[in-house]
Amino acid sequence: MRYTPALPTIYGETLDSLTALLKEHGHPAFRARQVLTWLYKKRVKTWEEMTDLSRPFRAWLAATFELEPTKFVLTKQSEDVTDKLLLELGDKSLIETVIIRAPQLGVGQENSRKTICISTQVGCAMGCKFCASGLEGLKRNLSAGEIVHQLIQVCRQEDDRTPRAHAELVSFDNLVVMGMGEPLHNYDQVVKSLRILTTNKGAKLAQRRITVSTAGLVPKLEKLGREDVRPNLAVSLNAPNDAVRDAIMPINRKWNIAKLLGALRAYPLEQRRRITFEYVLLAGVNDSLGDAAQLAKLLRGIKCKVNIIPFNPHPEAPYARPSHAAVTAFQDECKRLGMPTYLRTPRGDDIDAACGQLANRSGGAAIIPLRVRKGPPPPPPVE
Repeated sequence: MRYTPALPTIYGETLDSLTALLKEHGHPAFRARQVLTWLYKKRVKTWEEMTDLSRPFRAWLAATFELEPTKFVLTKQSEDVTDKLLLELGDKSLIETVIIRAPQLGVGQENSRKTICISTQVGCAMGCKFCASGLEGLKRNLSAGEIVHQLIQVCRQEDDRTPRAHAELVSFDNLVVMGMGEPLHNYDQVVKSLRILTTNKGAKLAQRRITVSTAGLVPKLEKLGREDVRPNLAVSLNAPNDAVRDAIMPINRKWNIAKLLGALRAYPLEQRRRITFEYVLLAGVNDSLGDAAQLAKLLRGIKCKVNIIPFNPHPEAPYARPSHAAVTAFQDECKRLGMPTYLRTPRGDDIDAACGQLANRSGGAAIIPLRVRKGPPPPPPVE
């Protein structure tokens, strides 16, 4: 399904593209910076709020651009300070965006570190057997503006949660492109959104604070390595050999582990960066000590780390989460074999916001206003 809005969204413009368009229509170039300040710093919801712009210019903007490409529907809150935002697009499709809070030791909850997980597609075409996002297949790609606007919606929610003077997009510390969809399957729009988010007059995010996750589209990985904007890279590996990966990730039948690792070995990494391998542990499938040994051998020589993710159950997947003892044993074996391995503490299980649980459905829930939680913060993730 392809969706073409009546007007392009303003959030799909960079400073350069907006400046060029204004010049083409006889408007002063400096207006572009003013507009982007209203969008990213003050996060206005209407053109009328841009009070230092003339009424005729605001009317031209309203006739040229869509200001709100996503509509906030509801938020679900878990007991572990994870929020899942349900957003509606112009064609009534639904996407999900997650706020993950990780309070720092000795620091109050209001100063906790925040990671935002955004979506790039409505649904997903990859068909990974353990993931809820692709249950109904791919419905459509998101535009760069729809991708960017998710962050605006998150920051508006955080502004309401903790009233403060508006600032640049500093409401979060890290952005992970790991929500609904395969980012590299929507390559052009995702790369465009990254350029918008990292420009000086856009969101001004550092590339090192952005991580893009992929199931392993090898040609697009190779292309990403040649871009001028290059985020951190996370690869959903989830298996120590082709037999297991073929069974749980259909993409492996086209680009197997050897082809994937070949592309990753050639991927240009800055000196202090590493590739992150995501490894979802499925009970009785890929969680044995032998699997750990194969994994360590497989990744030898790659500058990387491994994030172990105990499977987050959902009714449609025929898998179970391994026991705590099995997870610990797997991690210990990986470490014993010299592989930097971290355990990602499941967050948001109770609201279907954990890794692999995002799906294009609202569950018929009513709108739930954001509220400040009381009580002590949860412990930090185990590493």
